[in-house]
Amino acid sequence: MKPVLEVAGLTQDFGGLRALNELDLTVHEKEIVALIGPNGAGKSSLFRSILGQMPYSGTITFSPAGGPAVRLSDGANAPLAARGTRPLIGYAPQSPSLDRGDPASVLDFSAAAVTRWPVCLPVPRRHRELVARCLARVHGEDLLDKPMGGLSGGQLQRALLAMALEPLPHILILDEPLSGVDLGGRRLLLEMLDEIRTSYDLSIFLSTHDFATLGQFADKVILLNRRVLKSGPPDEVLSSPEFYE
Repeated sequence: MKPVLEVAGLTQDFGGLRALNELDLTVHEKEIVALIGPNGAGKSSLFRSILGQMPYSGTITFSPAGGPAVRLSDGANAPLAARGTRPLIGYAPQSPSLDRGDPASVLDFSAAAVTRWPVCLPVPRRHRELVARCLARVHGEDLLDKPMGGLSGGQLQRALLAMALEPLPHILILDEPLSGVDLGGRRLLLEMLDEIRTSYDLSIFLSTHDFATLGQFADKVILLNRRVLKSGPPDEVLSSPEFYE
């Protein structure tokens, strides 16, 4: 299948240390790619480079369906973004720490995220309807008026996914989406990711420490520790000497 995201020779120095070293990797159309590696391996740094939040050397090339390829080099992507040529990336960060007593609802939080409506003001009907449609994509309509701080791990991930899918992106990047989600919630979330990939022809690039479920949902696994140590089907990577080490 056609590549959607290609990273070539990506190197990144952070705080005087080399966080990423000569990375080469590819994400193809409609592919779910899992990024694994120890803490401090550079997974979040890689995602932030792709999102244009950190400088790097090397190239990142996006090839969205129906559009021309866009190559970014040395992190110089602000002019491209300003011209609207940079592909849309849906992003859900690691589960944020929320005060369980905070009264802000999923509606308040989502309206602020997708429409920039202030959290402190009542949400207009048109924004409420938009957020409801977003939540429907992840079967989360019942979450609309629930307080963000009171959500379970699985519910919180559904709310974050709904925001990441508005507007519909060319590629979806998820940083540790299974973190803090119980076993039953993980199964539902993985089924939802497969449904999203199929329904919207999306490529999904996610990081995880949950090795047990990789074979159930990932088309490809990339083992990272500042450089790519191994890449391939889940069973091949998980049985490799590089993974064992």
